[in-house]
Amino acid sequence: MAKLNNLMYTALNASGDNYLQWALDTKIHLKSKELCECIEDDNNCSKGDKYKAIMYIRHHMDESLKSQYLTIEDPLELWTELTNKYGHQKMVLLPKAQVDWKTLRVQDFKSMDRYNLELFKIASRLKLCGIEVTDEDLIEKTLSTYYTNDILLQQQIRERSFKTYASLISCLYAESLGQDGQNVEHPIDLYQENLKKNQEANLVHLDGEGDFDHENDDQLDYETSDCLKEDN
Repeated sequence: MAKLNNLMYTALNASGDNYLQWALDTKIHLKSKELCECIEDDNNCSKGDKYKAIMYIRHHMDESLKSQYLTIEDPLELWTELTNKYGHQKMVLLPKAQVDWKTLRVQDFKSMDRYNLELFKIASRLKLCGIEVTDEDLIEKTLSTYYTNDILLQQQIRERSFKTYASLISCLYAESLGQDGQNVEHPIDLYQENLKKNQEANLVHLDGEGDFDHENDDQLDYETSDCLKEDN
């Protein structure tokens, strides 16, 4: 993509793969300039406002894409053309976002910060596709995979009836701290530790004492050393 200067937000790619985010950013930018009506049907905007609006739209388009619509001077017409061309991106993005939301689990992340980052990233993609994600949805998604090995503790947290996701997260961070302010065996850490133990337990032990067959290990080392000597 050719370099564009003084952009207020990312320009629309020629492939259109960032169309949904671009369309949202463009609407917000036009609203800030009181020009959003120019891309609405049956508007009565002045020619001056229309030229300002299409100037902002075209400025945030890839140069190769801009040249395809060089003769269009009406912002509504250009907006409609781009929507018809790239609006299908919603149908591509939505199924992936829905799968990511369904499979998201707290235990798969090493910290709540990383979990929150992925949670809101997926929620943003869903919103771009027209799916509203409420605080109730965020709370239920988190609690449904949090403390899965401690049903009583999960129930106690649910009984607090959190109304916002921010209040829930504050509580979960508090639960991960001891009385002296030091970190205790955070549930995510416990999950990772149990996973590690299970992997170690699945290793094949060759004798009754739980040790590996060191005799064979020594033999292997001996044979490897002989091979190296023969090569020399």
